[in-house]
This record gives sequence, structure tokens and C-alpha cells, in this order.
Amino acid sequence: MPTRVAVVGATGRLGSQVCQVVDAMPEMELVAKLDSHSDLHDMLGADIAVDVTLPGVSGQVVDFAIAQGIKVLVGTSGWSADRLSVLAKSIDDKPGSSVFVVPNFSLGATLQMMVSATVAQHFESIEIVEAHHAGKADSPSGTAVRTAEEIAAVRRDRGGIIAPHSNQSARGEQVQGVPVHSLRLNGVLAQQEVRFGGVGETLTITHDTHSREAYQAGIVMALRFMDSHTGLAVGLEHALGASS
Repeated sequence: MPTRVAVVGATGRLGSQVCQVVDAMPEMELVAKLDSHSDLHDMLGADIAVDVTLPGVSGQVVDFAIAQGIKVLVGTSGWSADRLSVLAKSIDDKPGSSVFVVPNFSLGATLQMMVSATVAQHFESIEIVEAHHAGKADSPSGTAVRTAEEIAAVRRDRGGIIAPHSNQSARGEQVQGVPVHSLRLNGVLAQQEVRFGGVGETLTITHDTHSREAYQAGIVMALRFMDSHTGLAVGLEHALGASS
């Protein structure tokens, strides 16, 4: 029997792509496509709900799915470390719940985050510059926030992060001590630079997304990972071995 999938936010850019991916997977069945006018009860009967809505809506979708015993794959931005901490407690209160939060479905973006966390062990001057299309509703992006949080976790026992003049508005938003600069431009899909400064040298790790096709493999991996996952997982890296 195929895994039944409901997509919440199905009419958005990412939601439409998720629907196409699910339709192309023989082991999955798309049973519901919810938009902003839908009732959340329309996802009942699904094994997995894919949340690709908006930051202000995502929490309601996740809470409803958990309460109904539906696994949730979250592709919506805005899930900071603080929000994830609250979510983890909700999952603990309902054993068997399954939530997988994916800040970015791109394999390259995921690898950039992983490499950046490793490099952060050796550099204390670190900033992030991210650019997205003009229609993106939130800033900083969920990818930038997650990257900054992982860098901050690495630097916590290594003297922290050097970010001078943080009181100046042009220095970007501080995410756990890491300055993040957000650009919203026509002609851009998604870009992120993680810049490291050291003594007499700099290192920049750059990732560019040129087409939404970059998300397809990650969506497939994430959906397959959900079949056996319980608890809370954050980051596509957890699913990198789940595609075969």
C-alpha cells in the first residue's frame, strides 16, 4: 500500500513542486492538496503531511498533525532554535510522533551548512550573506538561520564569534552572534555565502541555486526518510542516506 501524502500549501512554488514529486513516486500517493482556504481536517487520512506554508501558519499545521497522529515534513522557514525547543517538548508529550524539519531541500545547501560548521572550528570572524527572490516573505532565510545556529553551537566552546559594531543597523541581524545580511532581488532564486576571516586570510563558502529542480532529490530523500523516522530531526543531512 502506498504512503498517503497531504501537501499543505500546495499552491505555492515549493508546494506545487512537492505535489509533482509525490505524483512521480510509485510508493507515494497524493491524497490531499490544501491551500489557504482549506480546513486542516482535509489532511485527515494521510500518513505524512508536508507543510510548505508560511512562518506564521506552520506552527498550527504541525500542532494539528501531531495531535492527529500524522507525520510531518516541514519545509517552511522560521523554525528557529527556540521554536524547535518548544516543538521537541510537544513531540516528547506524544510518543511516536514524527517531525522532520528541512530548512533547505537542496543537497548543495545542506552540504554547505555541514562544511561551514566544520570550518567554524578554526575561524572566529564569521558572517553570512544570503540573497533570495524579491517575493520571499521572510528574512533572514531559514537556511541562513540554521547555518548561523550550527556555527554558533560549534563556536560556543571556542571563544565565540567576533562581530564588531553589532549595534549598527547596517551590520545585519544577529543570529546567535553571527551577523546575517539578507538581500531580496529580482533575478535571484537563492544564494548564500558564509564568509570566514582569519589572520591574513579569508575563506568563503558559496552556494547558488539556479533552478527549483535543485530541490527535487532532497524532497524525495526527505519523504522516504519519513517512512521510518520518529521523534524530531532537523536538517536534510539526516536523510542523505535514505534515497536508495
